[in-house]
Amino acid sequence: MEEKDSILYVQTSDSPERQYSPLVLAQTAKAMNLKPKVYYLGQALRILLPGEAEKIKLGSFPSVLEMINKTLEMGIEIYVCEASKRMFGWEKVELIPGVKIVGAATLNDLVLESDATMWF
Repeated sequence: MEEKDSILYVQTSDSPERQYSPLVLAQTAKAMNLKPKVYYLGQALRILLPGEAEKIKLGSFPSVLEMINKTLEMGIEIYVCEASKRMFGWEKVELIPGVKIVGAATLNDLVLESDATMWF
């Protein structure tokens, strides 16, 4: 039986309450020796503007920026949709360090390559 070990987490929201799930799940997947990836698109890009992710801290969790940085430090790739960036007119806007800006076709490729996909 083929081993299924890759999971893609797609973040589409800028709602503070929805920021933690894909990051926590990706970190947990990595700890389970799975191959997680995170992809931000649409409204979710607002969270990746410098100064935004550190404003979000819910309950006893670290800030979203701390969660993003930990995710990156664990070797989990975080992709950002270039088309979504253009949709906002952010041709020259810098996002937080460490994320990879990729074309829209990358999302299709990642979905086809992944054993499971979860959307937030």
